[in-house]
Amino acid sequence: MAKVDNPAANASGRAPRSAAQPRSAAPPGTAAPYRSAAPPLTERQRERRRRILHATARLACRGGFEAVQMREVAESSQVALGTLYRYFPSKVHLLVATMHDQLEQLHGTLRKSPPSGETAADRVAQTLMRAFGALQREPRLAEAMARALTFADRGVSPEVDQVSRQTTAIILDAMGGLENPTPEQLSAVRVIEHTWLSTLITWLSGRASLAQVRVDIATVCRLIDLTDAGVRGRAPRPGPVGSG
Repeated sequence: MAKVDNPAANASGRAPRSAAQPRSAAPPGTAAPYRSAAPPLTERQRERRRRILHATARLACRGGFEAVQMREVAESSQVALGTLYRYFPSKVHLLVATMHDQLEQLHGTLRKSPPSGETAADRVAQTLMRAFGALQREPRLAEAMARALTFADRGVSPEVDQVSRQTTAIILDAMGGLENPTPEQLSAVRVIEHTWLSTLITWLSGRASLAQVRVDIATVCRLIDLTDAGVRGRAPRPGPVGSG
């Protein structure tokens, strides 16, 4: 049984309202559901947040989901436990935010060394397999972040949305940096995102081989070719015929 960091925290690791701060008066850095208006973080606050996320990743790399205990994260990142709860009201918030941070770092790496496939589908498949490879190198961290995503409820929606937006940005960049994707293209991107996460969870649970993951990712990325063909196949409607 995992130990509980805060005697008053519930089973999900969420602090009670007194520890997590009232929603109407949350300090900067608190997750979106706990504040009505979020002023930009100061440099000191951004640095504190970085330390927290890096400490979380280190703990998860060593022991997975159960190893990420709020008290240990606070001690490792050198912040007070109450401060940690104001930034991240639960360990699920914390791990989902860690996944966003990991994807953000990956996006930076991909921009420096973009995929080289001939088609958009090839480039997206290559990109997602590179992302998969990065997570594969730290399976305990990957498992912890994936579990947090599956446990996330409505209170974690802003953090989950950040992960989704970051994944979408990575895919759109691989497609060629689309600035105004069509609804069909965005729909394909969502399906690709869902498939990528599903294959990650399936691989982590030992129910799929890496070869099967590669096949599934390549297959779903063909949706991009279909949507591209649909966009190219839309002929503009003829205008009214002039009288002379």
